[in-house]
Order: sequence, then structure tokens, then C-alpha cells
Amino acid sequence: MTHSLPASPPASLPVQLHIAVIGAGIAGLACAQALVAAGALVQVFEKSRGVSGRMSTRKGEGWQCDHGAQYFTARDPAFRAEVQRWINAGAAALWAPEVRVYDSAKADGFTSPFGSVDRFVGTPGMTAPGRLLAENLSVRCNATVDSLQRKDGRWLLHIAEGGPLETSFDIVLLAMPAPQAGVLLRSLETPLLAVTQDVRMRAAWALMLQLDAPLAADSADPDYPADAAFVNSGPLRWVARDTSKPLRAGKQIWLLHATPQWSETHLEAPREEVAADLLGAFADLGMVTASVEAIGSSANWTLHRWLYADTEQPLNRGCAWDADAGLGLCGDWLLDGKVEGAWRSGRHLAEVVAGEF
Repeated sequence: MTHSLPASPPASLPVQLHIAVIGAGIAGLACAQALVAAGALVQVFEKSRGVSGRMSTRKGEGWQCDHGAQYFTARDPAFRAEVQRWINAGAAALWAPEVRVYDSAKADGFTSPFGSVDRFVGTPGMTAPGRLLAENLSVRCNATVDSLQRKDGRWLLHIAEGGPLETSFDIVLLAMPAPQAGVLLRSLETPLLAVTQDVRMRAAWALMLQLDAPLAADSADPDYPADAAFVNSGPLRWVARDTSKPLRAGKQIWLLHATPQWSETHLEAPREEVAADLLGAFADLGMVTASVEAIGSSANWTLHRWLYADTEQPLNRGCAWDADAGLGLCGDWLLDGKVEGAWRSGRHLAEVVAGEF
């Protein structure tokens, strides 16, 4: 069930397969797109109201904020070509933030990161690449697949919001976090269930801070203002001024991501307590010239709890495929835990499926 990663899209299928892809994040959309190009009839199901998964953008009155994936890199040649396609379509752009690394053990707190990397973001929001991928796909949103049944060599799906589907499928591909895939597989006889149990996915609190007025540190200080920082102490692990990204406008917005360890310890804590702790830690960084009290009096905040934000140790296998059952798995957790890994995993699974026929 482990295969080398393909460098090219799947070849045309000799027969038209009817395939269900469950999950419209980057992995599921990349997989579906490649299978459609190969001649399959593909239906994508997504439990949320829109596509893109954790490449997500929250919108409010006069503001927006990428509260999931913050940016993506592109090292693989095939993915770099795909990102260039997104850029050409206006769905992505290079983001060149001033990035610092914060460690309370350091004398001055902040240092510059080692090396440089090209960081890309969706434009005008992080959901844009997913929407581009979905343009020519059949995607049904607000459709939570809550059970699978194998009957007469075909797959039957049940939708929580609408009951059983009349349409049956040759193949079902799960493009979702491992724990969610495990729930769908637990009543089935497939080795894929064990694959979902080989990883641990971790939670993360995300706080979106909307400032009524720019509160920047002294611009004369060479260490400030930074657009983003990796944080190596306290409850935070990443902070970013979302409005420093291309094609963002409106209020000054900061995104604060908590560490997995702190998030899981405070998973059920009252939201006001979570916000107070994260805002206090952010004020302590000194990236804005305001105390937590001043921030609280001049801004609004919104919290989101990601139950499956990342993977403690991704499997680095690409995808998983059970040919006997006609079941497959793809997602960032099966490769490297990144946006690039999600796209490559989806394409990988499409190649494996096409190679079976």
C-alpha cells in the first residue's frame, strides 16, 4: 500500500470509474482534479460550507484573517509549477514578511531565522487556491458523509444532512484528518483503519485579533516591527500580521496560533480565559506598543479551535490504497504535514488509483 511519489499526472483511465472523494481540502481537490483529467466521474463531498479545509479564511465586518494554514512553500518541481498556475490565475502571490524568532531565553528575545524561504499565500485569502481547484469539479458542500456501506461490489454513502444517496460508487477516497477517516472505516474490514491509527493529530487554538487602530512598535528599532514571528516559549508558537499579506485591506489583523501542547491542555477552557492568556502572551512579545489591557480596549477578537491542526509525526508515505475494497486515503498527514504535502498526496493517490485500471 506504499508507492513512490509520481512526477506526472495519471494516465487516462481505460474505463470510466464513478469515484467519491470525501473532503474538499487541498488533498481531496488535487486528487479529484487529477482523476477527472484522467476520465473518471468524480463527486466531492465536503461537510463544511466551502472548500479548502485548513487553508481557511475567516471574514467579519470590515476584516478577514487566515486562521488556518498561514502560508505554503513549494519545493517539489510539480508543485512549484502548480503554484505558478495559481499565481497566474490571481489565486496566490509571494508573501515576503519580516520574520523573527522569539525565545525568552535569549538576551534580546528576538533573532532572525536561519536561511530564507519563499512563502506563498492565497489571494485575496487563503481559500483562493482551493476555490480555483474546485472550479471544474462537482462539489457538494454541507454534506457530512457519516457512514459507508459495501453492497454488491459498490459503495453506498449516507449523508447526515440528507440520508442515503441513491448513487453508488466504484471507489471511495477519504481526504480528511486521520481521526475522522478512522471513524468512517471502523466498521469496515480494511487495513486502512490501522493506517489512520498510526498518527496522532494535534489541536490548536487560533485567535484573530482585530485592531481598531494600528498599534506598532517603534519603527526606529531595527528589530521592529516584524510582520510575523515563530515563538519558542509560552503558549504561542506563531504570530502574524495578516494584513501584511498581499491584497489584504481593512483593519490591522493579527493571527495568534497557540502551541499544540498548550492548546490540548486548554482544549475545554472557557474562551474568555483562552483569549486572555493568548493576548497576554502576545502583548509580552512587544510586537505592538500596547499592554493586554490596551489591546482589549481597542480591539475585538475571535477564537477558533482546530481539533486536527497538525500531525505530531506525519507518515511520509504519500497515500494509502486498499485495492480489494476500492478505498483510499490521502492528506497532509500521510506525507509531510504541509500544504505542499497535501497536494502531492492527493495527486499520488490519483496516480495509484489510475494505475489499477
